[in-house]
Amino acid sequence: MTTLSSLGRSADQRGDLATGRGRRRMTLGLAGRYLTLCLMLVVMLGPIVWQFLTSIRGRGENVYDGVLPSQPTLDNYARVTESFPLFQYVGNTLTVAALAVVSNCVFAAMGGYALSRAGWRGRKIVFTVLVATLMFPFEAVMISMFLTVRSMGLVDTLIGVWLPGAVSVLNLLIMRAAFLAVPKELEEAAVLDGANEWQRFRRVFVPSAKGALAVVCITSFMGAWDDFLWPLIVLSSSDNYTLQLGLKTLAGATTVNDQRLIAAGAIAALAPMMLLFFALQRFFFKGVGEGALKT
Repeated sequence: MTTLSSLGRSADQRGDLATGRGRRRMTLGLAGRYLTLCLMLVVMLGPIVWQFLTSIRGRGENVYDGVLPSQPTLDNYARVTESFPLFQYVGNTLTVAALAVVSNCVFAAMGGYALSRAGWRGRKIVFTVLVATLMFPFEAVMISMFLTVRSMGLVDTLIGVWLPGAVSVLNLLIMRAAFLAVPKELEEAAVLDGANEWQRFRRVFVPSAKGALAVVCITSFMGAWDDFLWPLIVLSSSDNYTLQLGLKTLAGATTVNDQRLIAAGAIAALAPMMLLFFALQRFFFKGVGEGALKT
């Protein structure tokens, strides 16, 4: 009996030790994950925070003197509007971004719905060709795009800036995947109720893919708002400049050599994208799951 009881106590002790080691491993693993996330947060947000702190430094401060400004002020943002036509460039960029959002949401939804429907010949070939176009970088096709826009007489116009990005192949694939995820029972119920193709698309599929549409909206806006290379190629008149081109003129102006103004302009350009993302982040993360690419 003594031997059996001692063996039982030894087994309990070994079990407690194993449980303790397992808990320590879980604690260390959790701490490692949080440490990695904190490092990633510092790497991603560090430059943005530095730009913001630089933008609120006073004129008498050294830009590289310490981290926190000793004389914080918002006067640099007012000076930016005086240094170059900020609101005009913002209006031009908003025009292009709004057109890009509307056209991508409409055409990507319609094209994605067509690609998700079976029963027409060549559907797989069209899908394969669209996926293959993703392999070509923009730099490989920008000359042909410029020649096309020039032949249409749209050089140095905001329409010429918007037209090549009117619909993105990636957005088409996102909407296709979202429509494929819609349960067939919903479509069959709509057919039994007498809904035609357009009614099924508008009342069944589009409401079921609101998350994917939010992803398309955010990515389209960010792509149009942050684009620099294509407007630089198409636009030549400063009256039609987008905000990114305007920031280039601000940074390269001989009369402006103040890092505070450049930082203030960069934060002003970043703010709309951050506001849009935070406003639609709930739909965005929902749409990421809906928009997972399927074959």
